[in-house]
Amino acid sequence: MAASPFSYPRFRWLFVLGALLWMGLHAWVLYSWGWAAKAALLDSLVSNGLLAMASLGIATTLRFYLPSSNRYMFLLALSGVLCLAWFLLTRLVLMVLPDYVDDYRQFWSASTPLRLSVGFLVLGSNTLMHVLWYTLQQHREDDQRRNEMEALAREAELYHLREQLHPHFLFNSLNSIHALVGSRPEEARHMIQQLSDFLRGTLRTDHKQWRSLEEELHHLQLYLEVEKVRFGHRLNTEVIADEAASNARIPVMLLQPVVENAIKFGLYDTTEAVTIRIQAQLDNNRLVLMVTNPYDPQTVSRKKGTGFGLRSIERRLYLLFAQPGLMETQARDHEFITTLKIPQPA
Repeated sequence: MAASPFSYPRFRWLFVLGALLWMGLHAWVLYSWGWAAKAALLDSLVSNGLLAMASLGIATTLRFYLPSSNRYMFLLALSGVLCLAWFLLTRLVLMVLPDYVDDYRQFWSASTPLRLSVGFLVLGSNTLMHVLWYTLQQHREDDQRRNEMEALAREAELYHLREQLHPHFLFNSLNSIHALVGSRPEEARHMIQQLSDFLRGTLRTDHKQWRSLEEELHHLQLYLEVEKVRFGHRLNTEVIADEAASNARIPVMLLQPVVENAIKFGLYDTTEAVTIRIQAQLDNNRLVLMVTNPYDPQTVSRKKGTGFGLRSIERRLYLLFAQPGLMETQARDHEFITTLKIPQPA
């Protein structure tokens, strides 16, 4: 239910001031035409008082029932009916004026066209004003509901994307533990402990949407500890982060899928040691993250997977910021570089 413009103090005072000025002008015109001050004031009070009541009646009606945009004839008819009712009721009241009955009847008949025209103009304008006001209010409420529904849909999709990432990593880790149990049980137990710490940290931050880069890197380190048990000395990581970037805000679990993708394409088809490099810096109020891994164009086609990890990151960034191009990938000099650009709050 939209609020009436009369619900706002500014409009209420403007309405009262306008009504008083109009009533004063009405009485002054009648007085200047030779009517006694008492008769002129009474005519103004009764006519404009009933006209104000009719206007409030229109405002109340349209507040609870707003006709469709193509029913303009209904609005004209409503204004016309209320104008006629106002005119008849005003005449009934004013005809009881003492000492001025005969002259006043003649004056009333002569002023009938003017009264009806002014009454219809006032009521019609009031009707159109309230229709416009309530229509704008309704559109504003519809937009607010639409934005809330879109926000809920975005949150649901973000949650769905994040929840899809956990099984992807978990299945890989469980397969690795299964492979280690028989041949290297000590490493399997260590990996289980590292995996437990990582999942515990994930559960603690499940309700969060954002955290600092420092916290994200700490959580990423738990993930890397698990992966280092899998790959041993073959996996090396290098983190280079500006001190100013440590407190920058980043969506939770945004960096881990990128690093997981780098490990997959950097280590799976080689027996040599590789280094995954993670760089972070602030640039023009944006946190720029670069994840670099070795890249062999001869084997990348055979290693190509579903691409879900990077696609999910790109989708998350678009849902959060509604800006395209916040994730870029490029291959150069046997290196594959994934760049994330995260806008920071002002």
